[in-house]
Order: sequence, then C-alpha cells, then structure tokens
Amino acid sequence: MALSPVPGGSTVDAVLNQLQAQVSDGAWPIGGRIPAETDLAAQLGVSRPAVREAIRALSHVGVLEVRRGDGTYVRSSADPRPLLRRVSRATARDVFEMQLAYDVQAARLAARRRTDADLARLAELLAARDAATEAAEFGAADARFHLGVAEATRNPVLIEAMRFFIQRLGEAMRTVRLDHEVPEASQAAHRAVLDAVAARDGDAAARAAAAVVEPTLAVLDGLIDDDASGTGDRADER
Repeated sequence: MALSPVPGGSTVDAVLNQLQAQVSDGAWPIGGRIPAETDLAAQLGVSRPAVREAIRALSHVGVLEVRRGDGTYVRSSADPRPLLRRVSRATARDVFEMQLAYDVQAARLAARRRTDADLARLAELLAARDAATEAAEFGAADARFHLGVAEATRNPVLIEAMRFFIQRLGEAMRTVRLDHEVPEASQAAHRAVLDAVAARDGDAAARAAAAVVEPTLAVLDGLIDDDASGTGDRADER
C-alpha cells in the first residue's frame, strides 16, 4: 500500500492513519525501518512536525520505536487508534486523574535528578504560567510547566508519555479556567513543587504535586456525582 498526499484538515490524525495502515498491511514489517521523516513528509505532502507528532504517538503506544541516530523501526502491528480515540474523548476528570499519577512520580524523580539548568527553566515556565491571562494561553503555559518537571526526571518513557498527554492537559486547564465552579491550583501550590524539587526533597515534591491536582479532582468528582444523582438538574430548575 503506497502513501498518498494528505488532504487538509486533521493533518496529524490523517498522517497517523496512513502510517498505521502501512504497518497493519505489512508494507512495513515488524523489525523493519520506516522511511525518514523528510521522505514521509514529501510523500504525504505535510510538514515534518506533523509526521514527527504521528510517529511520537505511535511510539508511545508501542507500534514504532525511535532509535536516536539510527531511525524509526516497527515494533508491533497492533492498531492503537481505538485507544487514541478514547484519549481524545477523555473527560476533564479522566485527565486530572492521569495527571495526578504522572505528576507525583515526575516530581519525586525530578527532585533526585534535576540540574541547576532545570531549576532555571522551571522558574521561567512558572513565571510564564503566572503571566498568562487568556484561558488558552494559561492552559498551554500550565501544561508546559508540568512537562518541564517531567523532563527534569531524565526518564525517557515518562517524558514521552507526558508529551503525548500534554495537549489534553492544556485543554483541561483551559476548561477549568473558564469554569468558575472548578478551582484551579494556585501559583503558590506550583511554587511549592518547584521549591521541593530545588531542595532535592522527593517526598515533599510528591506531596506538593499531589496537592496541585487533588482539590480540582475532588470538585470534579463532586460535580459528576451531582449530575449522576440528578441534583444538578434539580438545582438548575430552581
């Protein structure tokens, strides 16, 4: 099966679908190396970043393996698209539950492995979060800070998982900022994470990371429970 130019629209999804089809149909066998990003971009008529993002998504779910300085290889013929669709439909509560798991471990490891350069970058990212005003800008800035903590862990699997997840986190934070019923974690709570990482206190960093997410998650749980019991609808009728 040959690759064909991708029409406009959801470029990354369209690229991912074609790459997956090459694997599923056996055109790219398990253990084989796929064409370079530049060649794929030319064949598909898209930018290299679009190809790179599709490869990253397929790498995250184990279909492809990126080997630095060597190329990208096929690891599995399994089709991850149902999983990716479920992620795309995840609720805000789903996202914050996953963030809690990622952030606690990331903060603990970052406290152990961070460098002075990491601290300087995290301080810049935290300042950018504080300066953000519009909801979309705030969501993106918040997500970049959390990714920055993960990057300080030097754990490539955790970093790639966060990179894959980070767009949904940014969208969730944008939603929280627009929804005044749901509290967003304060700048001080995020500063506590950075301070604990700077102090190389892994346990304190983990507790601070949990404290960032848990209040928002608790409110989301309560709102969902109210909707399930019908109290939210009755309140609206009053």
